[in-house]
Amino acid sequence: MAKRQYGVLSYGVFIVILAICIATFAAGLIRLDEVFPLVLAFSGVWIVILAGIRATKPEKYERGAFSTFSWGTLITAVGTVWFLYVRGFAFWYLLSALLLVLGILTMAAVLRPRRK
Repeated sequence: MAKRQYGVLSYGVFIVILAICIATFAAGLIRLDEVFPLVLAFSGVWIVILAGIRATKPEKYERGAFSTFSWGTLITAVGTVWFLYVRGFAFWYLLSALLLVLGILTMAAVLRPRRK
């Protein structure tokens, strides 16, 4: 059975995300300094979706779905906080939101059931 090439799929999704963010900038809906944080946030969302795909059919010797989900959530949170910071939200609220996400992920990692 052939392995799915999620790496190539992820490159394609990244190119689509980049194209949409650049088109949004070209349309005048966002500023240039908001493009990269949005690309980062949407890429994190894709990583979370990829974790859901991997959870249904885990491959041997591959990163687990929970680990992929955690990284996706963290990348999404960083991109979103960065975007909101560029938009003018208060730094301390954004820092506390980022720390909240990090704390929840840490607790979920400790409390999740382990397979043997």
